[in-house]
Amino acid sequence: MDLGQLNIWGILLLVVVAGLCGAIGQAIAGYSRGGCLASIALGFIGALLGIWIFPKLGLPELFAVQIGDVNFPIVWSIIGATLFVAVISLLTRRRTYY
Repeated sequence: MDLGQLNIWGILLLVVVAGLCGAIGQAIAGYSRGGCLASIALGFIGALLGIWIFPKLGLPELFAVQIGDVNFPIVWSIIGATLFVAVISLLTRRRTYY
């Protein structure tokens, strides 16, 4: 993913799309830790997981948004973020306060 050809508005739009994908992934998994920055990070991590996992399974890219020269996979980002949040929620336990 080369961000060299994007202007400031393209980068901001890419961050907003990643944040929305991360927030949707958190909502699907039912586990939310953090705010807007965590959602943005989860959106990018989900996109990286999706780009890495799903072509190995032979699945095509279903829906992607092209911002400048960057092709951002929406569906794989949401699914990847959901999987990542689900793993995080399984590894961390809830603390009960008495």
